[in-house]
Amino acid sequence: MDAVRDSGNAKAEPHSSVEADELNLPRLHEKRRLNIDRKSSLDERSLSELSLGGNVRNVESYDSMYSPMATTGARSGWDTPASTTPRASDPHPMVVDAWDSLRRSLVFFRGLPVGTIAAADHQSEQVLNYDQVFVRDFVPSALAFLMNGEPDIVKNFLLKTVQLQSWEKRIDRFKLGEGAMPASFKVLHDPIRKTDSLAADFGESAIGRVAPIDSGFWWIILLRAYTKSTGDISLAESSECQKGMRLVLSLCLSEGFDTFPTLLCADGCSMIDRRMGIYGYPIEIQALFFMALRCAFSMLKHDAEGKEFIERIVKRVHALSYHIRTYFWLDFQQLNVIYRYKTEEYSHTAVNKFNVIPDSIPDWLFDFMPCRGGYFIGNVSPARMDFRWFSLGNFFAILSSLSTPDQSAAIMDLIEERWEELVGDMPLKISYPAIESYEWRVVTGCDPKNTRWSYHNGGSWPVLLWMLTAACIKTGRPQIARRALDLAESRLMKDGWPEYYDGKLGRFVGKQARKFQTWSIAGYLVAKMMLEDPTHVGMVSLEEDKAMKPAPKRSASWSC
Repeated sequence: MDAVRDSGNAKAEPHSSVEADELNLPRLHEKRRLNIDRKSSLDERSLSELSLGGNVRNVESYDSMYSPMATTGARSGWDTPASTTPRASDPHPMVVDAWDSLRRSLVFFRGLPVGTIAAADHQSEQVLNYDQVFVRDFVPSALAFLMNGEPDIVKNFLLKTVQLQSWEKRIDRFKLGEGAMPASFKVLHDPIRKTDSLAADFGESAIGRVAPIDSGFWWIILLRAYTKSTGDISLAESSECQKGMRLVLSLCLSEGFDTFPTLLCADGCSMIDRRMGIYGYPIEIQALFFMALRCAFSMLKHDAEGKEFIERIVKRVHALSYHIRTYFWLDFQQLNVIYRYKTEEYSHTAVNKFNVIPDSIPDWLFDFMPCRGGYFIGNVSPARMDFRWFSLGNFFAILSSLSTPDQSAAIMDLIEERWEELVGDMPLKISYPAIESYEWRVVTGCDPKNTRWSYHNGGSWPVLLWMLTAACIKTGRPQIARRALDLAESRLMKDGWPEYYDGKLGRFVGKQARKFQTWSIAGYLVAKMMLEDPTHVGMVSLEEDKAMKPAPKRSASWSC
């Protein structure tokens, strides 16, 4: 995906080809209000419908009440994007160029499109693994095709990756968990035999040899997006996809020695796929985890195999939302609470539950934290809080309704208050601030690619534009997304659709950035189409579940 693509390709045996939550969009404030009708669908079934310890509804009554099969019509009652006419042209020249570039990135397996390569930078001397189809990279491409009324490529991708999931995965004689999804795959063409085969990378060829935790989450999220867009429930209800979801869930819902509901992760397991000090419980993984749990909840069949996972999802979602909303949230008032923490507290009455030393609060935070606004910090572990801002985690907290409505609004306030720091000249900072000097040497291992204000260390990533746009629309702030889109349109195509930008304001094309980075192209298209038709956001957004108790409101999010 985004990270340096490793030169080694995983060797794999040739593989044979096997060939309805409704978004309640807030009012969108422009010159007029856009009213979007709500329609009932499968995601509206509340988590509280299922008793945590009691009986679950039988299959017949459950399906009749909540399953998309109960709706009439092929579209399951969704006014979503597949009904739009594919665009042959657009008045903005960037859109035409973007679609041409996106189509050139398509990868075919036995004559069928199955994904898009990470980048098509023909000027780069090192291809590395940018010529592969990455699960997380393909998501914005998939959304663009869905919004443009071209769902077949997305269906092919979902089927192909779930088939790869079933492969036995070994790294240096060690077998990975059965449910692990590949980070990427490559189509190998044999011109002599005229056959195609697949080679999948589950982390054994990646830089740092870290298996991706987020691939399975992205796959589930995309499966729901496909179902929302097309109204085709047959794919999600197929035995392959039902098993694929259960295998992912069996990995991440397993019980162990962890006392937190968050998911314990290694560095390099997500979009930030190099050592950047995000080990432990990074907000990006927790937000994607939460989103995937809720998406799976809406799509799992209520049969003997699915009921167990549904009950486990209910328990985990409630605990996870409480934990993140309570302990990961930071605004002016909470910062002042942490600033006055006492340490070495014992028992259930402790206020400083993680024994965080107030002196560990970085100096930059006191100037960065505005009176109005707030955000979910990067990590919370015993005796450690990572106070950095991470864009993906905060945006998906909004889209999944992991954040309360007040917290979502406060995140948008923070972006407006700290526009120069988080957006600058090119949307959007992946993390803020950059780490440097001695801290850079210790945290990154002297990584020359992650120097300050570059790559994952405070670099600016155009792909994040679509996530920002979706979050802006959901919170009723489309004007923020338009302002960011204007910045992108001023340079992105002229610079050759780079992977990332460097510098404190994102002014310089990244020193090792690939050009014609596919998800930079697709991210722009998705943002553009979302602003043209806000109902597209329904593919990647979930309403707040009324059963989840919100954290107490923090008045300091609005004023000092």
